[in-house]
Amino acid sequence: MQVRLMMFVCILVSFTWVMTVSAPERPPNIILILADDLGWGDVGFNGRTEWGTPNLDRLAQQGTVFRRWYVGTPICAPSRAVLMTGKYTIHCNVTTNSGDLPAEEVTIAEALKKQGYVTALFGKWHHGRPRSGNASYVHPMDQGFDEFFGFTNARHAWEHFPKELWHGREMKPVSGYTATLFTDKAIDFITRHKARPFFLYLSYTEPHFFIEAPEEDVAQFRGKFEEKDPARPYNAIYAAMITRLDKEIGRLMKALDDLGLAENTLVVFSSDNGATFEAGNQGASNYHDSNRPLRGHKRNLWEGGIRVPAVVRWTGRIPAGRVSDDIVHNIDILPTFLAAAGAEPDPAWKVDGINLLPVWTGAAPPPDRTLFWEWRAEGGNQIAAMRGNFKLVITGNNPPELFNLETDPAERRPINAEHPALVQQLRKELTDWLAREAEAAK
Repeated sequence: MQVRLMMFVCILVSFTWVMTVSAPERPPNIILILADDLGWGDVGFNGRTEWGTPNLDRLAQQGTVFRRWYVGTPICAPSRAVLMTGKYTIHCNVTTNSGDLPAEEVTIAEALKKQGYVTALFGKWHHGRPRSGNASYVHPMDQGFDEFFGFTNARHAWEHFPKELWHGREMKPVSGYTATLFTDKAIDFITRHKARPFFLYLSYTEPHFFIEAPEEDVAQFRGKFEEKDPARPYNAIYAAMITRLDKEIGRLMKALDDLGLAENTLVVFSSDNGATFEAGNQGASNYHDSNRPLRGHKRNLWEGGIRVPAVVRWTGRIPAGRVSDDIVHNIDILPTFLAAAGAEPDPAWKVDGINLLPVWTGAAPPPDRTLFWEWRAEGGNQIAAMRGNFKLVITGNNPPELFNLETDPAERRPINAEHPALVQQLRKELTDWLAREAEAAK
């Protein structure tokens, strides 16, 4: 009897071991954190010292800082459409801030749902205008998100102390500061779904447009900066908005740790475009030189409009404490997330981006390719192409300007005369790329 019992135990142990080693590895959880109008120079890991971002800096120490991370366009709606679809503006059909993502476009959420992920968006979903007078807005829950809490209308998303927000498909009253409200939902989501792979898109609205922050955060900066009107200390409030954003991200990272999820969660932090110098910003980004040392701002294609702060962390897979000058474009995020999940885009989606996971992990060098941008709306008229360190910018009917971003990140010194052949090459590639817009519309 004892011998039989021992044999049974040995068989059970062997079976358990075989099942353990042969079981497929669980795909990572994926968290995409997006700030709104956050400048390249607004965070500690990119040199900001006037305020602290300790949680983002810790995330940077635990992962890789990408110093050349580019959005798809320098304005909210098209930038987010590029991010969600992996397609250039001219291919996802969102080229203006009033454009609405077509329902037939496949988003990151839809792609990951096919791989068994549960998905959520908490924060800003920027819809534009319906494509016909009888059409309805495309709701995020119609494009792959199982759960949604936040804004859909861009103008409503200016508010940081909103009176109501969408809970799924229903608008309900709320009270509190948006960054805290969205983080509360995010922590609840990852807690409820810790047993299966999840995709969380946490789309904060800080520090976008209305310059507002909780008084407890503003208090630590009152009197620290010169203000046009001490009764409305917008420069102090702007700093408070970013430090509150940092605190909330820190709260989410702590929840990952507490739940034992940190090691198998791919975390990406970035911004939808560079900081703005528009009226709603009340001069705060200008005062703080938020895009330093880069030229330009939201709504143009200089580096300050399209190069944004970025960190990627995946413990044990993405090198920790690394600072990379490898180029990342938001068209690459969908295919890279799918690769992390063990899949790849369907060719029918016609994704423009590529899988950069080997680059992020340090297993492969960055690809040799030309990347493109266009901003031809709301009075703007710029197109740009970049290959490696060289970027060609054409503004309106002015002659093209070629810059070496390694030696001149502020784009102050055109070098056309030194590289005439490269100017012609990039100009032709831009012309060919734009011609594909007409082809895509057919």
